[in-house]
Amino acid sequence: MKKNMGSADRVIRVMLAALVAVLYFTNVISGTTAIILAVLAIVFVATSLMSFCPLYLPFGLSTLRKKMNAKG
Repeated sequence: MKKNMGSADRVIRVMLAALVAVLYFTNVISGTTAIILAVLAIVFVATSLMSFCPLYLPFGLSTLRKKMNAKG
């Protein structure tokens, strides 16, 4: 798997997953909504740890910054 997620993308996903966790543990969300959001949060954390989002592939997306070579 080639990395296709930049730092900002990864941080945002982890923050959203943390928000879902807080909402769940404070009983703001429950039931089916909590289950769906928990699964999404797990996917966000997993993709952040791998720096790879499979949904970006079909669209050719990448949030990685382009590396500058020495010649500019």
